[in-house]
Amino acid sequence: MAISRAQLLKELLPGLNALFGLEYAKYGEEHAEIFESETSDRSFEEETKLSGFSAAPVKDEGSAIEYDNAQEAFTARYTHETVAMGFAITEEAIEDNLYDSLSARYTKALARAMAYTKQVKATTILNNAFYSGTTYGDGVELCSTAHPLVSGGTNSNEPAVAADLNETSLEAAVIQIAGWTDERGLLIAARPRKLVIPPNLQFVATRLLETEGRVGTADNDLNALRNNGSIPEGYTINHYLTDTDAFFLLTDVPNGLKHFTRSPMATSMDADFDTGNSRYKARERYSFGVSDPLGIFGSPGA
Repeated sequence: MAISRAQLLKELLPGLNALFGLEYAKYGEEHAEIFESETSDRSFEEETKLSGFSAAPVKDEGSAIEYDNAQEAFTARYTHETVAMGFAITEEAIEDNLYDSLSARYTKALARAMAYTKQVKATTILNNAFYSGTTYGDGVELCSTAHPLVSGGTNSNEPAVAADLNETSLEAAVIQIAGWTDERGLLIAARPRKLVIPPNLQFVATRLLETEGRVGTADNDLNALRNNGSIPEGYTINHYLTDTDAFFLLTDVPNGLKHFTRSPMATSMDADFDTGNSRYKARERYSFGVSDPLGIFGSPGA
């Protein structure tokens, strides 16, 4: 359906002082703070986690050496979605408009809508992190106390008891991450690098990570999180998180949360010969997902 003069009645009359509603500021590409971005030239991408070897056993004198097996653990798939939107303006509406170019104004609105959708899709990965109905390559949700290992054990990337963001929960998370192992039970020396929070927790995060002394005590103790550089990249606010007390720690484990661009944003326009309407569209293809769930630690809040 084309935008006609009926929807632009006030714009067709002299004496209008201002048009507003399409010039709001917008948040930036916040997904770039969370996801590692790559390009793709296929309809989907797959990444497979490999299992290495277990700890080496002692070889007794004169005995034969033991041989271990390696295998694939699981595969993560990224299926690209096409996101597109357009609008059309009637020939008469363009002819009779007395003010700014309609096409320029609504093209900005189109870009805003496309950018908003991308951020929502990206953050849905975190918003569903604790939902058992959304699983990934290893068969469980993104943040789970039981990520299965080939060795038969498990890794946990959420606290056993849900906790709000505070000094105790953050220190416990750092310690828990340090105990993660690979598929065969060997420690992987993982470390947190960045805290991801909703706007509601920004002041808590500032006190926890940027004050020199411990938060909320009368003791003259150091802020151990800050002094030890436990979270070296500080924190980032994501305005699209829906749980106001959930928090996440991105880790230095490679191939964690990923974003693939199949076709970058492209815009185009043409004129319909029969109606004279001008049509505008924007289109892009991309996917968001997770390869190694150990790329993140999360707590849904108490």
